[in-house]
Amino acid sequence: MRKILITGALGQIGSELAVKMRGIYGNDNVIMSDLQAKDTHKDLIESGPFETIDVLDTKKMAEVIDKYNINTVVNLAAILSAVGEKNPALCWNINMNGLYNVLELGREKNLSIFTPSSIAVFGESTPADKTPQDTIMRPSTMYGVTKVSGELLCDYYYQKFGVDTRGVRFPGLISYDTLPGGGTTDYAVHIYYDALKQKEYTSFIDKGTQMDMMYMPDALNAIIELMEADGDKLIHRNAFNITAMSFDPEEIAASIKKYIPEFKLNYDVDPVRQAIANSWPNSLDDSAARAQWGWNPQFDLDKMTQDMLEKLRIKLDIK
Repeated sequence: MRKILITGALGQIGSELAVKMRGIYGNDNVIMSDLQAKDTHKDLIESGPFETIDVLDTKKMAEVIDKYNINTVVNLAAILSAVGEKNPALCWNINMNGLYNVLELGREKNLSIFTPSSIAVFGESTPADKTPQDTIMRPSTMYGVTKVSGELLCDYYYQKFGVDTRGVRFPGLISYDTLPGGGTTDYAVHIYYDALKQKEYTSFIDKGTQMDMMYMPDALNAIIELMEADGDKLIHRNAFNITAMSFDPEEIAASIKKYIPEFKLNYDVDPVRQAIANSWPNSLDDSAARAQWGWNPQFDLDKMTQDMLEKLRIKLDIK
């Protein structure tokens, strides 16, 4: 039986992943951790074990791993792209030194480790359309630099020490349950909220900007499916391209208009986040993930839009 520690468990991915994993592995077998408990997540925290952990505190993390007999770590503690550009030193410290601490504990305690990477590993010199699994990676953000470095470090710990490291390159993630925390693709979440509340949205990403995206249920399935995959069939292990859809602001607006015909899309472009978006691929080639562990997303844009609006109407109590 897996005994799983999730770091950064109160973030956009972790808060939903914990619920799903507790449903699969049992409440007591999924230990959530974050810098601090939050009242906004009180019910989730009380549904199973929770520990206050800073990933830079190796001693505390080791104590928690021993306390619960942890054999798997899902390392989600990270500073994201837009926030990372405002504080690159913090981004490097959390994303790299935190990962190093987790990998060292993985080596010492024979742990399996999942660490997500991102489309931010790519840059303007990367082929933009159907970006290959193995290609040029010259990112222009500190977040992207840490993710490239993290992929290589995870590969090193697998090749050198036999640590079972695994990971995917997530595109932008869209969720009705948890708001994102400072990424370049955040507009694709906020647009649904404003569509329901105000019937219009002002995008900080410019028209025509294609980016890969994924609905959160598919992202959660990807983590669990890769963790449970036969390791002998994995070639890339820590850097699988995965995707579900690619769209620009006009296309997501058109999808929303099928359900809210009066919806209006406006623009007030943020030059920092736009520059980041311009350096990322338009679409990814995820054939390696499909071949090696059966990756197969369930949501396209219109199916996601329908589900997002239905779930948000309930959440926001909008008729």
